Amino acid sequence: MIDFPILTLMTFLPLLGVLFLLSIRGSEETVRNNSLWTALYTSLFTFGISVYMSLHFDSSSSDFQFVEKYEWFPSLGISYKLGVDGISLFFVLLSTFLVPVCILASWKSIKKRTKEYMIAFLILETFMIGMFTALDAVLFYVFFEAVLIPMFLIIGIWGGKRRVYSAYKFFLFTLTGSVLMLVAILTLYMQVGTTDIPTLMENPVSGDLQMWLWLAVFASFAVKMPMWPVHTWLPDAHVEAPTAGSVILAGVLLKMGGYGFLRFSLPMFPEASLYFADFVFFLSVVAIIYTSLIALVQTDMKKLIAYSSVAHMGFVTLGIFTATIQGVEGGIFQMLSHGLISAALFLCVGVVYDRLHTREIAKYGGIVNNMPKYATIFMFLMMASVGLPGTSGFVGEFLSLLGLYQISTVYTVFAGLGVILGAAYMLLLYKKVVFGAGKNSDALKMKDIDSREYAIFIPFVLLILWLGISPSYVLSRIEPSANKLIELYQNGISDVVIEEATSNIKEFGKLPEPEVKGND
Repeated sequence: MIDFPILTLMTFLPLLGVLFLLSIRGSEETVRNNSLWTALYTSLFTFGISVYMSLHFDSSSSDFQFVEKYEWFPSLGISYKLGVDGISLFFVLLSTFLVPVCILASWKSIKKRTKEYMIAFLILETFMIGMFTALDAVLFYVFFEAVLIPMFLIIGIWGGKRRVYSAYKFFLFTLTGSVLMLVAILTLYMQVGTTDIPTLMENPVSGDLQMWLWLAVFASFAVKMPMWPVHTWLPDAHVEAPTAGSVILAGVLLKMGGYGFLRFSLPMFPEASLYFADFVFFLSVVAIIYTSLIALVQTDMKKLIAYSSVAHMGFVTLGIFTATIQGVEGGIFQMLSHGLISAALFLCVGVVYDRLHTREIAKYGGIVNNMPKYATIFMFLMMASVGLPGTSGFVGEFLSLLGLYQISTVYTVFAGLGVILGAAYMLLLYKKVVFGAGKNSDALKMKDIDSREYAIFIPFVLLILWLGISPSYVLSRIEPSANKLIELYQNGISDVVIEEATSNIKEFGKLPEPEVKGND
């Protein structure tokens, strides 16, 4: 395992499947069937390699493991370097798990240009795995940006009526923010002399330059999350994307921003992260409350879940920028949990959309009688989304709020309102869709989920339950890397900055001295 390039194999194996797909010939039906099976087998084999890799992962180490390094541009100090630690491990697993799910979810819904659709998903998988395993900043940027291309095509070709508009909006928003990150990477190279991420994490730049670089990478990662107020591309992208596109967008692509904060913002720009922490907390709390209120009045199921994603990702940024072990672990766990729950919720929307061809909430109601299995699974996922204890949704939000409580009671109270609002809009959605009046006769004739759909949902239910009941398996593997991240963050903050922050806290809680007059 030390010498075998398992990360390279896992990263580029989907491209081998692309080569097989390009060679498929025959009638339209033959091409479609062979494309589906080729993509499914390729993605399952890639998932198997990621599981094998995770079983050989040393959970007690905080170092990067399975490291591969080859000189890319030796004269510039830029290399092809891959590796995983406790933070990136589970994002790789999440990516490789969701791709075969997306292929299964598209089995019946995608009937035209199926081969090209599967090629786009396999290329997307390579770029996602590459981004989470890259240990060189330039390589990270290449994969980070390359993800946009297949996702742009998936939305723009196989999306809904406004697919072209949504695809361009998604592309331009994310690309514009990422240009500033490229400037930051080039500046880091000129300052430190390398683009090696572990080296940059241990040698943060100082002075005002750190503040500017923090803002540059923040612009990129905030759009990708997305944070308020640069979140407006997400609802449009979700609504117009095919079901599988929404699954991978919510499940993995939104996590790239949070992962970037963990890899770049905290360790490379620690003083700036401390300085701008209140700014991040404010934006996150506004996002949680504002988008939750918007979700309450949505009439489109997909758009409601899209706005809920913005609110849930607000807990991620709250947890990460507390720079406490509970907050950082909570932010990472929340991203993993949301990746499963939101993906499954979009699949739930896809099930009824394939039958009734509408996402309007008012068109449904009373389907608990004719779709009891679907109603049960939807109820479980809805409860997990609102953070029911015993599900993964509870663990992530609880740890994030626990970390935030150590920093600010006020922000914790306002963030807690998001949990209440989340329960409100999800319960209303469930009531209207499942227990509503049932005025639409077509909705009451829909068939319950079939064996293929049942097979898709069961792994989600089991994983969400397992992570909720026994989160220690994931947290124990995250903890060493999270502790090292916090250590790098604390070591990068000068004593002067810490003293100023401490004095400000003391001054904030200090009562004014009584005014003394005369001999009194």
